[in-house]
Amino acid sequence: MRSLESITDSKFLQNPNNFSSSSVNGLYGWLSECHGFWHNLFLIIPSLLFVLFLSFQAKKSFQKLSHGRSYLMISYYGCLWLVSLLNLAWCSLQALECTSGKEMAWNILSLSTTTGMLFLEVSLLAFLFQGNYASGLEALTRTFVVSGIIVGLDLFLKAIYLFGFGVPLFIDEPEHPHQVKWGLWVAHKLVLTAIYGLIMFMYHSRWRERLPARPAFYKYVAIMFTLNALALLACGLTGNGADFGFWLYSATLVCYHAFYLPLLYVTFLADFFQEEDLHLDNVYYSEMKDAGFFDADWE
Repeated sequence: MRSLESITDSKFLQNPNNFSSSSVNGLYGWLSECHGFWHNLFLIIPSLLFVLFLSFQAKKSFQKLSHGRSYLMISYYGCLWLVSLLNLAWCSLQALECTSGKEMAWNILSLSTTTGMLFLEVSLLAFLFQGNYASGLEALTRTFVVSGIIVGLDLFLKAIYLFGFGVPLFIDEPEHPHQVKWGLWVAHKLVLTAIYGLIMFMYHSRWRERLPARPAFYKYVAIMFTLNALALLACGLTGNGADFGFWLYSATLVCYHAFYLPLLYVTFLADFFQEEDLHLDNVYYSEMKDAGFFDADWE
């Protein structure tokens, strides 16, 4: 005869409510692991909403890009889609960072995501310095070649330190700050801060005419300068063992992964799609005028 205890255990295992309860607990554990529930939630929700936004606008955006026939805008839109999916995966799989045996998967995912986002960041600057919405193959080649060289060098150096020297670039341990790691991030953020700072200086100098006359671009540069300056300060403080520095670094990292891609879309692609709408309205008006729809207005 089976004991009462074994019968109770078998009934517990057969109860479907217990399975759903364990699923909920597993989901909560997945969200709350490593950095905490709210940290992961603030990463996942904006990145998921942006991917859903791109999905809802995909058909309309593809039609406009096909009509505009801008090779660079089509390529940039495709890169934005790819990086957005990578970023959503990075935001959703934060638990990998603290899971034993998953360090390689986390490093590859983090390296791919940060490289893709840096490529968009560099190519936007390289493209806008050529003028507003150049659409030829020459502009596409120049932009992607310059961006590819810069980002390729950055990827090469990170891969050497990450896989060659074993520096944990993407695994944060506030209790044991890695001096080499934070020194590398200080250098990285210093270069980006200097570039955005130089552009802001040019806006208030005699070289202002060399920059695109677009207020949205200036706001974008100001936001990125502030974010990278805060990240630079955070990396320096964290490298010296300050707890506040690690908290500030985490905050800047969340803001970057959660809001950079929507900011990029608003700054760059949204205006392009709006101009295409105005162009289509003008085309439709011209066709209707040629067909004589407005002849009665002149009589």
